[in-house]
Amino acid sequence: MKKLIALAATLTLVFSVAACDLFEEEEAVELTYVNWAEGIAMNYLAHAILEDEYGYSVESTEADPGPVFASIADGDSDVFVDAWFPVTHETYQDEYGDDFVDLGYNFEGARIGLVVPDYVDIDSIDELPDHGDEFDYEIVGIGPGAGIMEATNQAMDEDYEGFEDWELVESSGPAMVAELETKIDDDEWVVVTGWEPHHKFAADYELKFLDDPEGTYGDIENLHTVVREGFGDDYPELETFFENFYFTSAELGSLMDAMRDETTEEERLEAARDWWEDNEDLVDGWIE
Repeated sequence: MKKLIALAATLTLVFSVAACDLFEEEEAVELTYVNWAEGIAMNYLAHAILEDEYGYSVESTEADPGPVFASIADGDSDVFVDAWFPVTHETYQDEYGDDFVDLGYNFEGARIGLVVPDYVDIDSIDELPDHGDEFDYEIVGIGPGAGIMEATNQAMDEDYEGFEDWELVESSGPAMVAELETKIDDDEWVVVTGWEPHHKFAADYELKFLDDPEGTYGDIENLHTVVREGFGDDYPELETFFENFYFTSAELGSLMDAMRDETTEEERLEAARDWWEDNEDLVDGWIE
């Protein structure tokens, strides 16, 4: 009898542990992101909200765009909030579009191009060569391998005329922003390689993209949230949340600014929770 009782207790323990493991596995939400500033910021804000507001166990995994879309399509990951459609991630949309669910855009107007302070009295790239003196014949760029730098070289060498005496200055993202801020503080003209979303658009000064009549920098895009098939059946309340998940340029810029110096998951989650506290009404609207 004692042996039977012991066996029954052991079996009960085994089934209890298995049930707990199954429950934890079912309750875990798998987020995935690419190492881009806006994607990191949105991902870890969602991570914090899903944990603190909805009570889910959440895992965030970084990968390149190809593996990210493959994992969503295969059902290995649940959510990706930084899909650039219709241009940047068009290849992955064509390849995997039938195997994931697009919940719509969370940011409108994503783009790259040349940016100037709003007080600069020109509106188009083809006007730049007529004002070389005011700009010191410089376009302030970022790292040499970036796509926006390649596009700017093409603009200066092939697509637009009059840039023979100009220089595309290589620097870094932070250095570019520092130079932009310095010029604005001195009320001087400056042109930089820029993209949106970016935290500089959440600053106190006003910026504008120069028109690109030759189309060197491509079309304006939107950022979309995509989820695996069946996600809405498993997590209907989270599907609603991600359908409501939306930022203006200033909102996303401020979130990116709050998180730009954070490198670990713990730091990013702490920064996300601080930003959430400062933007409670916005987040409450997503949750409702």
